[in-house]
Amino acid sequence: AWCGVDGQGDSDRVELLLSVEGQGAVCFQFEDTIRVDSSCVVDALKKEGIDSVLLSGDRKAVVHKVAKSVGIELVEAEQTPLEKFEYVERLQAKGHKVLMIGDGLNDAPVLAQANVSMAPGSAIDMAQNAADIVFMGDKLSPVYETHRIAKLTQKLVRQNFALAILYNLVAVPLAVAGLVTPFIAALAMSGSSILVIANSFRLKLSA
Repeated sequence: AWCGVDGQGDSDRVELLLSVEGQGAVCFQFEDTIRVDSSCVVDALKKEGIDSVLLSGDRKAVVHKVAKSVGIELVEAEQTPLEKFEYVERLQAKGHKVLMIGDGLNDAPVLAQANVSMAPGSAIDMAQNAADIVFMGDKLSPVYETHRIAKLTQKLVRQNFALAILYNLVAVPLAVAGLVTPFIAALAMSGSSILVIANSFRLKLSA
């Protein structure tokens, strides 16, 4: 419509119109290339209780086609950068923790607003700078792997705190009662540190 052309917008392809004064507008059509593992990643996240939302500035026909192909049910099409930003703000106001994935110039403000943000290595520099994590390659699997490792990290941190508390509950009363020599206490302290570090190494083995 901005180019003075009526009837556009029914195609399920991305369209770019070139309008030169005094000449008829020319329409170029493009088709998005879906990352091969996108549907698997969306399904894996869904099994973890995470809903995926497709926010896009493209027309509804284009966005719904992409969403259907990867199994995303929540779709917001024809969104301006401000509307994307406000959508994320509304989710956060409801108590949701938002992971935003984007690669374009208009995604940069939303990437900065999200609780956690990721951008592919093919994204423009501004999007990469705004993102917390940049992942490489042609697949979307790093998104799920990041979530999996983050969950395991939290689990290990809680375990390490529990181990430290348990050690202090046992060792401190024994030391106060004089039942533990300084040498044994030093060995026990070193042993507890080694135990915590060894437990943390599970993260590397899992990755």
